[in-house]
Amino acid sequence: MIKRFFSTRPTMVKRALVFLAEGAEEMETVITVDTLRRAGVDVILAGLAGDQQVLCSRNVKITPDLALESVKCDTFDAVIVPGGLKGAEACATSPLVGDILRKHYENSKLVAAICAGPTALFAHRLAFGKSITSYPSFKEKLGANYVYREDRVVQDGNLVTSQGPGTSFEFALKIVEYLEGEEKAKSLIEPMRLKS
Repeated sequence: MIKRFFSTRPTMVKRALVFLAEGAEEMETVITVDTLRRAGVDVILAGLAGDQQVLCSRNVKITPDLALESVKCDTFDAVIVPGGLKGAEACATSPLVGDILRKHYENSKLVAAICAGPTALFAHRLAFGKSITSYPSFKEKLGANYVYREDRVVQDGNLVTSQGPGTSFEFALKIVEYLEGEEKAKSLIEPMRLKS
């Protein structure tokens, strides 16, 4: 008789932390969170100012899952900075955000930022010398410390950056690809009716 052994260990679910601050760009935040959750990633939307509703850049209100300061997990598989100038500035001036970004980057976890979000990486002196992109108006600010590229989404190792609201799906799918593989990312395109 042949015995078959099956692992009873559950598949490890990938986890992502998304920062949410007043003035965040709502499309970049919601599309990223939604797409990752569709891929089976456990996403925590963490409020910099607590767990109360946050007013985003176009007056859409989003309620975080919890306050950033109450996040207990030591490391996530990805940490993500949405854009929106005021939201990105809040991330750029937060020592806690800086510590989380640095810890994850140095431990080869994915760090991702979109639109104005890469300015938070710059403010915390993270990943200098790497290839990035951002909203075009930040090119001059970022160009001296990074290899600035015009692509809609740029990946350089465990760093993913993107340009703005219109690139949010591409950004989110690149994060899914990094975390769950290309096949999983491609599997989301048709159900969401995206152009491939």
